[in-house]
Amino acid sequence: MTELLTITGPTACGKTRFAAQLAYLLDGEIISADSRQVYRRMDIGTGKDLDDYIVAGRPIPYHLIDVAEPGTKYNVYRYQHDFHQAYNDICSRGRMPILCGGTGLYIESVLKNYEFDGRVCPKLVGSIVVGLMIDRDTRRQRISRRLDQRLKEGMVDEVKALLSEGVSSETLIRYGLEYKYVTLYLLGKITADEMHDLLEIAIHQFAKRQMTWFRGMEKRGTKIHWIDTTLPIEQQIVEVKKLLTNS
Repeated sequence: MTELLTITGPTACGKTRFAAQLAYLLDGEIISADSRQVYRRMDIGTGKDLDDYIVAGRPIPYHLIDVAEPGTKYNVYRYQHDFHQAYNDICSRGRMPILCGGTGLYIESVLKNYEFDGRVCPKLVGSIVVGLMIDRDTRRQRISRRLDQRLKEGMVDEVKALLSEGVSSETLIRYGLEYKYVTLYLLGKITADEMHDLLEIAIHQFAKRQMTWFRGMEKRGTKIHWIDTTLPIEQQIVEVKKLLTNS
């Protein structure tokens, strides 16, 4: 069996829920590949959706979520280091590591074994890479619906709390997307309606950039096995099991 299973795809394609289902069936643990979910107390805006890590009443272990304080530096160099620690820990217990997320740079840093400043990196990790394919219209509908839900869940209050604890507005704006536009709204630079509309556009553009990165990964030699998310979940799982069996 492969050393690692990677689940990726654009925002709102259902990566986390799918990976958690696979982890449940394969006795696996999830390593997050999301550049913002590493930060504590940035929950709603980053879409941690921790309830998705409970399958049939069983919590699925996850790694590299809530490992850094907002405002501190976390980059691909640190991610690669933390990934290998989590990966070795999971493997040492005989469980299946599942890398899941939409930050293509983080995923590629692991799969392509990026080297930094001449640092000696571990041997390459072999992985089956599965991409969740979602048509543009469905993706747009999910993004819009999810944005409205996150605002109802208290995304503005989450950003207020981060500002009140001393995280600078400049830092939050640099995190982009939800944190950028909600911060601009709280600073009085845009209205609530402008915040919503600009953020919706920005998330759609972000999803397009993710797909551009994934296509680039394929051109650089990473084979991504795309699975149609309109298929029943059972059939999607069967497709992944076939890939694992034949690897």
